[in-house]
Amino acid sequence: MGKINIEGLEFSACNGVLEFEKVKPQKFVFDAELTVGLMPALNDELSSTVNYAEVCSLLEEAVTGNSFNLIEKLALECAFKILEKFSSVDAVKLTVNKPQAPITQKFKSVGVTVELERVKAYLSLGSSVGDRQGYLNKAISALDGTRGITVEKVSPFMETAPYGGVAKNKFVNCAVCVQTFLPPHSLLDEINRIEQECGRVRDRRWDDRTLDIDIIFYGDKIICDERLTVPHCDYKNREFVKIPLKKIAPHLID
Repeated sequence: MGKINIEGLEFSACNGVLEFEKVKPQKFVFDAELTVGLMPALNDELSSTVNYAEVCSLLEEAVTGNSFNLIEKLALECAFKILEKFSSVDAVKLTVNKPQAPITQKFKSVGVTVELERVKAYLSLGSSVGDRQGYLNKAISALDGTRGITVEKVSPFMETAPYGGVAKNKFVNCAVCVQTFLPPHSLLDEINRIEQECGRVRDRRWDDRTLDIDIIFYGDKIICDERLTVPHCDYKNREFVKIPLKKIAPHLID
């Protein structure tokens, strides 16, 4: 792996919360670090690497073609656009500085740094209420239609007995591999949104549900907090998770 660095890239644009910032251009300065595989460039062909001139043009279009209140939104939008356009970029670290920010104190610059990484995540989906396969198909389409998420593989559906001693209905389950550059908790937020859109009600744990989506793996990350545990703490005891996962990722190692 290697890095492509762009430093001190300047644009004038109208971005900011205050009214005069929306009509009076001010300077924004970008530093970008792109993680890429450099070995293909041994053939000395521009098509084998990331064209940094195109990156600069993409950033210019994002900055001058929009008006955002927050510099955080501007930085995230630019990082998203880089990862969406250049599939060979595995990660991006982007700093946006605003040296003319409306601050009365003496300062050099204020800025925001955002870091996004492209990873593979493995999800387990299940439904035990209503049109079970319909809910799974709707969820898969919703995942693939969410910015920052691309569905790469879907396992065959399988019908399984309920798990946990509360649910009464049989489930239909599958596993999905997605490529995403959403941070893990942002991915969880989108999953919760999709579950809610499919009528998910959280009355009792383990109960029957229209849709359940669990993050089993998120790249090689280990996460344990009040909202998310990855790898999933109970996946090893769940055949309805392991069997579909094996269909789409037979060589996956925990």
